[in-house]
Parts: sequence; structure tokens; C-alpha cells
Amino acid sequence: MSALLGCDFSSSPTRRKPIVLAWGSAQGQRVRLERLQRCESLEEWAGVMALPGDWVGGFDIPFGLPRELVTTLNWPMNWHACMLHFAQLERADIRARFKAFCDARPVGHKFAHRATDGPAGSSPSMKWVNPPVAFMLHAGVPRLLQAGVHFPGLHAGDMRRVALEAYPGMLARAVLGARSYKSDDRAKQTPERLIARKDLIHALEMGHAGDQRLVLSDAQRDALVQ
Repeated sequence: MSALLGCDFSSSPTRRKPIVLAWGSAQGQRVRLERLQRCESLEEWAGVMALPGDWVGGFDIPFGLPRELVTTLNWPMNWHACMLHFAQLERADIRARFKAFCDARPVGHKFAHRATDGPAGSSPSMKWVNPPVAFMLHAGVPRLLQAGVHFPGLHAGDMRRVALEAYPGMLARAVLGARSYKSDDRAKQTPERLIARKDLIHALEMGHAGDQRLVLSDAQRDALVQ
């Protein structure tokens, strides 16, 4: 049975804000969290992804760019070739090209979107600030390709390590609505956000967010709240 993996990604991980991997397993209608693994650098994370394994992972990384952007920039339309081209660019170059694209468009329609952005309520994958998801793509997808993982429908790799694009915010909104539950700014870690995180975890444990129930120990629950 394949392990389940959830990856909370950062394009610039540190000790204070590492990439966090949640490893678990599914048993019928129950999903058991087994351990949390923290990676304080992209190199450490890439090394974990390259290890032999048997898992299906959900990554909060965009796995592609808007078609309109790619065609306008005259980049390769083949997904793998496009990702290799994108990986060769520096962040400053990405920012400049994407900004020029946005500057040429009317107010209210600056960013191009993927078809999935609307239903998921996700930020456009070309956005380079607040949140910098374009840089997350730039840091994450090429390293996953180098690790040899399998991208269903996009690029064949090791079928025992399957990477899927995940939308954690979509699930959080289904439970919390418009309530905010997190902030990277320590000064904004309010009691209201703490309560929202507890409510979110409780909903996962009770199965209110889907057909499956999350199984946690008391220590794991406390760690997730933090």
C-alpha cells in the first residue's frame, strides 16, 4: 500500500519556516498521520524526494503556467520542455518578464489564469509576490523532475512516487469560509487564528471536510495547531 504524503512547500525554506512533509496512510475511511518531517533547505527536500519509495503525494505547488502567458512569451507548449525552459531562468528575469506581461494588460485583468484557478480559488501561478507561487513552481517542479517522480498526465516517471498538485486552501475555505487561520507574520498570530486552526483540525478529525477522517495523537494535534 502506498504511503500518503502532503507537502507544505516554501521556495525559500529556513529553520524558522521549513518545508514540512506529512507522512501517513489510509485505512478504509481513516487517514492516519504517522510523522512530520521538516526540510530546512531545498537541497534537503530534493534529496528526500529522490529517495526510493512508494507514495502518492499532494504538493501545494502549481504544476504549470497559464496557457495565455506561455503562448504570449513564445515558450514551448510541451509541458516538460516548458518546465525545463522555465527552470533555466533566474528569479529576477522571471519577475521582469511576468511584470512586462501584466503591464501590457488592462486593470483588473493583469494576470493570466489557468482553468483550475477559478474553481480552486487559487492564486495565479504566474504571481511572483504575496504569495510568490511562480517562484514556488520554479523551485519545486524542476527538482521533482530531477528526482524522477511521476506527474500523471504531464510527464512519466517513477510510478511508485506519484506527485499531484493539491489545493489545501480550497479545503480550508470549505470548513472555515472567509476566516483566516494563519499568517507568516508572528505579530499576526492572533487568538482568532489559533481557534480557526483548531476548528479546521477538528473538522478533519470528524470527517466534516470529506468522506475520510484524520486520525491524530494528542501530540500530533498540538503540532499541527502550531
